[in-house]
Amino acid sequence: MDSAPGNHSVDDISKAIIEQLQEDGRRSYAAIGKAVGLSEAAVRQRVQKLTDSGIVQIVAVTDPLQLGFPRQAMLGIRVNDDVLAVADRISAIDQVDYCVVTAGSFDLLAEVVCENDQDLMLLVNRFRSIPGVSSTETFMYLSLRKQAYNWGTR
Repeated sequence: MDSAPGNHSVDDISKAIIEQLQEDGRRSYAAIGKAVGLSEAAVRQRVQKLTDSGIVQIVAVTDPLQLGFPRQAMLGIRVNDDVLAVADRISAIDQVDYCVVTAGSFDLLAEVVCENDQDLMLLVNRFRSIPGVSSTETFMYLSLRKQAYNWGTR
C-alpha cells in the first residue's frame, strides 16, 4: 500500500463520513446519513468510492495479545540497495503488519507480530537474509500504552 499524496480530493461531507466511521466502523449508512445530512444511498455510494480509491479501509482492529501473539516489535532496517524493492519484500512477509520507508538513521521501519521470542528471532534472521539488508535493530514492545486510528480528517 503506497500512501504517498495523491490527487484524491475529499470534500467536507466525505470527511464527515470518514469521521463517523472512525468513531464506529459498524455504524449504519442510515445513521451516518442522518449525522451528515445525506440519504442512506448517498452515504453508501460515497463510502464505496472512498474504499475503491483506497482512501478508506474498513477493518476489524484486533488485540494481538488476546489472539495469542504476545511478542510485538518494531524493526529498524538499514538498506544498501534499492530501498523500495527491499520494502516490498519485507511487506510480503505475513508477520509484518506495518512497513514504511523513512528518512533518518533507518531506511525502513517494520512492525511485526509474533507468537513468541523464538518466532521473532527466526523472523529477524529472515529479514537479515534479504538481499540489500545491511543491518537491523529490534525494538521489542514491553507495554502498549496507546494505539488509535481516529485521528480524524483535519
